Amino acid sequence: MTVTYNLPNGPRLPRYLRLIKFITQPVKYVEDFAKVYGDTFTIWNRGDKHIVYFSQPQALEQIFTNASYFQSGGGTGILGFLLGDNSVILLDGDRHQRQRQLLTPPFHGERMRAYGETIQEITQQVSNEWTIGQPFNIRASMQEITLRVILRVVFGVDEGPLFQELRRLLTSVLDFMGSSLMSSAFFFSFLQKDLGAWSPWGRVLRLIQQIDQLIYTLIQERRAEPGESRQDILSLLISARYDDGQAMSDVELRDELMTMLVAGHETTASALTWAFYWIDQLPEVREKLQRELETLGANPEPSSIAKLPYLTAVCQETLRIYPIVANGFIRVVKTPIEIMGYKLPVGTAIVPSIYLAHHREEVYPQSKQFKPERFLERQFSPYEYIPFGGGNRRCIGLAFAQYEMKIALATILAEFQLSMVNKRPLYPVRRGLTLAAPSGLQMIPTVQATTANIPVKV
Repeated sequence: MTVTYNLPNGPRLPRYLRLIKFITQPVKYVEDFAKVYGDTFTIWNRGDKHIVYFSQPQALEQIFTNASYFQSGGGTGILGFLLGDNSVILLDGDRHQRQRQLLTPPFHGERMRAYGETIQEITQQVSNEWTIGQPFNIRASMQEITLRVILRVVFGVDEGPLFQELRRLLTSVLDFMGSSLMSSAFFFSFLQKDLGAWSPWGRVLRLIQQIDQLIYTLIQERRAEPGESRQDILSLLISARYDDGQAMSDVELRDELMTMLVAGHETTASALTWAFYWIDQLPEVREKLQRELETLGANPEPSSIAKLPYLTAVCQETLRIYPIVANGFIRVVKTPIEIMGYKLPVGTAIVPSIYLAHHREEVYPQSKQFKPERFLERQFSPYEYIPFGGGNRRCIGLAFAQYEMKIALATILAEFQLSMVNKRPLYPVRRGLTLAAPSGLQMIPTVQATTANIPVKV
C-alpha cells in the first residue's frame, strides 16, 4: 500500500537568503512566515530535508508525547564542539534517558532550595559594586551573577586562582560566541575553520581547550576528596551511580558541566535583563511588585521569595513574551506520523516554535503586551507555555532557573530601582543560539523608595 505524504505550504527561498534573515531578524523570521502561511508551515530544502514548524497546543502535545516517533538531539549537533559528545542535550534514546535520570535530582527539592542563600549572597556582592546614579551595563552584571552562581553551585569553586581563571576563560568564550560573527558561524559551516589562534573559530577552540584543562584538574581534585560532604552539583554527580552501579567518567562529567554552564548561564542572564527592562517600562508592574516584596520585610528567606505569586507571574511573563530560546529541540521523524492532518515522512525535521506558541492570540490575548496578571488568572498547559521546551527534552534546570530569577530580582529590588538610560522599546536580537536584549543596554541604579506613599490604583 502506498502512503501519500503531504506537507504544509511554506517558503521556497534560497537557503542563504533564509539564513541571513534567521540570523539577523530571528523574531521577524517566524512571524512573517506565520502571517503568510498560517499556524503550520514548511521550510523547503533540497532533497527531502524539509523543516516543518508547529505552534498549536494540539500539535505540540502530539510531538511531546510521542517521543518514540522521533530522533532528537542530533539537531543541535552544532554544539558538539563546545558541549562534547556525552552532553544530555546531544544524546538520544536510552542514553539520553539514562543521563537525565542521573542529572535531575540535584536540581530539585531540598537540594535546590539549599542554593537560595548562595544566590542571594552573590547577587548582593555584584549589585554592591554599582554606584548610585552611575549607568552600568545591565546584561554584564546579570551575567556576572549567573556565572558566579554556576561556578559556586555547579562547579563548587569560589574565589582563589582556579575560580578567577575559570571565570576569565568562560566569560571570554561565551561573550565571543554571542558576537554577531560567531552567531553566523553556527549556521555557515565555511566559518567553522581553524585557521590558527588569530582566526575566530581557532580562538574559540583554543579557549575551550584551556577550559577543559581546568575542568579536568577540578574533577581530579574533587575525586581525591573522600569523605567530603560537599553539596555542589559536581560532587553530587561524582558520587551518583547509574542503574548498573557505574559512575560517570571524567569525560561525561566534563561534558555535563559545560552543558549546565551554557544552558544555565547565558539564558538566565538574558531573562533577568528582560525582567528589569519590563519592570522599568511599566511603572504599574514595578509598583505592584514592590508592594508584594515589602510584605516579606527585611532579609526574607529564599523560600518565602520563591512563593510570591506576582513575582512568579512577572518571571513567567518575561519568559513568555520573549522566550530565550525561540524553538524547542528539533525532532526528526523516524516513523511516519500524522500531525494536524499532515502525514510526515521519515527524515522530516519538526520544530516546535516556542515563540509562536507564546503569541497565539486565542491563548494569550494581546500577546504583544507584557501582562503578568494572565498567569494569575489561569493555568496554562505544558503545550501552551513552553519556555523550557517539552516532553523528554524539557530543560532539567527549569526549576532552578526560575528560582534563581526570583531570588536575584527580589534581592536587587529590595535595595535598588533600575531605570534605562534611554527609554525606548527593545526587541530581541540573536545571541549565539538564543534570543536576548540588545547588548550594551545601560541602566542607572537609584535607592529603592518605599511604596507606602504611592496611591493604590483601583
